[in-house]
Parts: sequence; C-alpha cells; structure tokens
Amino acid sequence: MGDVRTELADHVRDLVAPVVPRFSAGRARVRLGVNTAIHDDTAAELESFARPLWGLAPLAAGGHAVPHAELWARGLAHGSDPAHPEYWGEPADHDQRLVEMAAIGFALALAPEQWWDPLSGPERDRLARWLLSALHREVSDNNWHFFPVLVGLGLDRIGVSYDHSLTTARLDRLETFRLGDGWYADGPTERRDYYVPWAMHYYGLLHDTLTGGDRFRDRAARFALDFRHWFADDGAAVPYGRSLTYRWAQAAFWGALPFAGVDALPWGEVKGYLLRHLRWWRGRPVTGPDGLLSIGYGYPQPALAEQYNAPGSPYWSLKAFLPLALPQRHVFWTAAEKPPPVLPAVSAQPHAGAVLMRASGDVTLLAGRQHHPWVRHGAEKYAKFAYSSRFGFSLPGGGLGLEQGAHDSMLALSDDGAHYRVREEPAASCVTADTVLSTWHPWPDVEITTWLTAAAPWHVRTHRIRTGRALHSAEGGFAVDRDAATDRGAGPAQARVSAPAGLTGLRDLDGRRRGEVVECLPGTNVLARRTAMPVLNGRLPPGEHWLRCAVLGAPAGPRAEEAWRNPPTTAHPSTAHPTTGDGT
Repeated sequence: MGDVRTELADHVRDLVAPVVPRFSAGRARVRLGVNTAIHDDTAAELESFARPLWGLAPLAAGGHAVPHAELWARGLAHGSDPAHPEYWGEPADHDQRLVEMAAIGFALALAPEQWWDPLSGPERDRLARWLLSALHREVSDNNWHFFPVLVGLGLDRIGVSYDHSLTTARLDRLETFRLGDGWYADGPTERRDYYVPWAMHYYGLLHDTLTGGDRFRDRAARFALDFRHWFADDGAAVPYGRSLTYRWAQAAFWGALPFAGVDALPWGEVKGYLLRHLRWWRGRPVTGPDGLLSIGYGYPQPALAEQYNAPGSPYWSLKAFLPLALPQRHVFWTAAEKPPPVLPAVSAQPHAGAVLMRASGDVTLLAGRQHHPWVRHGAEKYAKFAYSSRFGFSLPGGGLGLEQGAHDSMLALSDDGAHYRVREEPAASCVTADTVLSTWHPWPDVEITTWLTAAAPWHVRTHRIRTGRALHSAEGGFAVDRDAATDRGAGPAQARVSAPAGLTGLRDLDGRRRGEVVECLPGTNVLARRTAMPVLNGRLPPGEHWLRCAVLGAPAGPRAEEAWRNPPTTAHPSTAHPTTGDGT
C-alpha cells in the first residue's frame, strides 16, 4: 500500500473534496441532497457540515495538510451565532444536533489550532455558549450519553469551564450497559451490533486517551478477541444491524486501539484488520456521479436508510481514520501489516446472541437474540438466521410473494400463499458452543423454535413448528449475484445457485420439501444489485412439524462443489430429539 499513512490522508481529502462546493454562503450549512430523515433540514445540514470533522480532525492532529479548514472555522462562528441567518438553533432534548455537536467537540479536542484559535473573542464566546447548551439535554438512553461527554472533551481542551458532575453522571449511566468479555448493550435493549465497536468502545477510548483515564481500555482489549471474528480474510465485515450506510466505520475500532495505546493484539494484526477493510471498500460503487457518499452499503440503495439517515450521514465512515492523529514513527505505522491469524472455525458469542462461523476465509453470523422493530426493515437487519460477509443479506422489495419478499436466510410463512411472515422479534434465546436457539411467534397460534448450528462450511437449521392454521412455508438460502452466468438446480429436497460470486444452496434433510430458484426484485440485496435465491417450499397442516435443512454458502469452485456433494446428514444431536417443552 506504499506509504500507508500518506495514502490514508489522501483518502480522507478525496472523500471530503466533493463536500466543499456544497457549503452555504455563511459556511455553516452543507446541503448534500434532499433531506428525508426524521429531523429538520437545519439539523441535516449541520450533520453534513460536522461529520467530515471525524476525518479532518485526526488529519490536523497528525500534522497533515487540511484543505479548506477555514470553511469549517467560519461555519463554527456563524452557525453558533443566534443573530446569523445560518444559526443552527438551540439543541432540544433528544435532538439530532446533539449528535453533531459531539463531532465538533471531538474536532476542538484534537485540533483547536485549526477551528478555535482563528475565531475572534466574541465568536469563541458564542460557540462555547452553544456547546455548553448540550450538556444539560436529555438524550436517548444508549450510546447517545457519550455525545455530551465528547462535547465536554472539546470544552476542556479550549479552556471552557462547566459542571463536570454532568459528565460523571453520563459515564455512570453508560456503566450500566456493561456486559461480560468487553461487550456492551446499546442501552437497556437486546442490541449488540456495530454500535458496540464504533460507538461505545470508540468514544470510551477517546475519553480515556484525552483525559488520561483507564476506565475503558481493558474492556476494549477483551472485546477485540471477539470482534476479530466478524471480519473475513479479505477484509469484509459481516453486514448486520442498523446504520450500515456508515460502511467502513465498521473498522473504526481497529483505529481507536492504537490511538488509545491498547495493545490487545499484535500491532501488525490490528493494522491488517483496518487496512484490509479499507481496501475491500476501495473501488466499490458507493459514491454518486458527484463524488458524494451515497446512502446504501455495497452500492447506492436508499431503501437501506434508517429514519435518521440524512444525506450527510455516510460521512460517519470517516471515524475509521483516527490513526492519522498518530505521529509517523508510532508503532502502528512502523509495524508490518500481518495477515489474519488462523482462528477457530466457530466462535460462540453469547453476549451478541450469535455464533460466528469461518470457512474458506468467509464469515457467517448465525443470529438468534437481537431485534429492533423501530428501524426500517428491522427484522431483516437483525432477525434473519444468517448474515454472510460474502453474500450479505436482503431487504424486502414489496409485500407480495417470494420475489418481492427476498426472504434469504429466513423461514417465511403464509396462510394465504401471498403474504409471508418471518422471524421479527426472537425470544427465549440462548447460545451454546455451536448453536443458537430462539423461539418466535409469527401469529398468536403459531410457535416456532429454531436451532441454528454451525457445521462449517454448512450450517444446519432445525425448526419445530406448532401451528393452529395451515401454512405455506418457504425457506431461503443466501442470495447471490445473478448478473454473470449461473448454474441453477432445483428439485426434490434441494435448490442451489452457483455464480462467480459464490455457491449457495439448501438440502432438505427430511426430503419432504421441494426446491426452486427465485429471482428477487432488483435492489434488495445489500451487496449485489440483482440476485437469485435458492428456496425450499412446503405445506404444513395444523399440528406439530419438524423442518430440517443444511445450508451452504461458499466461494465458487471445486471445494464448494465437493462440499455440496457431502452435506451434513442429520440435525445437530442436541436438537434431533428434544426432551423438554421449550426445546432446551
């Protein structure tokens, strides 16, 4: 990668350059497109102004050239001035402004000479007053408690006094979200997704580094041992959960470790996780013709957006460049990048409610605990059976039939043959050494217990269904890019699709269902724009039923074909003949 530090600095500048022409006359607003998020347009334009600072502040702190830094300095002066027409407004409780004020606090903490020193006395007074107004506001009871803390870090650096007991109260509340092994919940919820590394740990390590504390370092070191299992050998992370439009922020944790001096793993290994991930993203079509980052994951996909995603939201991805704040001779830069180590094929992670499976360098996450019904497509982002670094996952393109539903890695059930229901909010979940169990209720009179068992390169799904109504069932494998020539096969007890992007297929272990290949609506999968999906179909009269299948997702080639010819023959022994009513 040549001079990696220089290349990453250039990457930040390249990402921010298309933003510069979008500044307003007063430099306090940046309009990158039409705002359709739940917050107002002013907050959205503040977001587009502030989020590039996640990359520009490390650039400045590390002594790199920061082009157009004066635009942000002028914007800070005018946006915090109640008499200016571009005033950002007072933050209210639970206000999006609080999120973006944290980015400004971060920038002032890392590089006050760029964005504080150029301001006049009255301008400094107004900016300080505006930032102070964030400290007393109510925030969402989750990682948001860190936002006033980050504002406080900026105020500390520029010498503005405030009541530090407010910060202590925030940190104390964040302590209640601690789990074991370095994990957090994102608030009093079941969510343990990328907000754990790119928010809870990232902000905690910023706090420790800038205050000289040690509250968060040991937890981050323990978390690293689990989190490395979320990355494939080629650098891809498993797409899972909300806010995936933040893209390479998935690897921001690996940049926060060296910034905080947490040597959880050899520095060459940490460096490899970050750099391979960034390389994986390079060249992917994630920008529009104007060069601005798009809403989406593997390509522009507005349907992926959460309710809070405005046009500037994707610039949260710049959090991955925090190591640029480190000096050139830091060990992170001088260490040789190392390839990923040989990791166990299966990693059970009970705090995440997941089992991660590694085969042929790819990662599959078997999920069974988390849910988030508030976010758009919450069932698809959290409650599918499996998420793949190679195949991603799909969102529904409509409400009728399998083509619109794109039910990859789901058991979809219908009582009319047209409208399908899937697992949305798993309950009674537990994780063993290789299996995730959950119970779910698509209708009040239908109870399903599902076991997901790692059997690399396969995983085995077992469902016990107790239904008071007749049902159509359709169980999907992974969806694969269908643009290139594919080899498709479907018939009794099996369905498969092979393409250059990979081989995906299912085998019914009881031989009662019939396979088909479904062409999903375009724009449903987060990685491939047009996909084909293998499916097993069946009919279920009222009563108790058992469905068992083995699911394969692998790189196309002879090894995948050999695996396809030799599937697991039975369900996992612990689920083949359950002895208790709850399946445990």
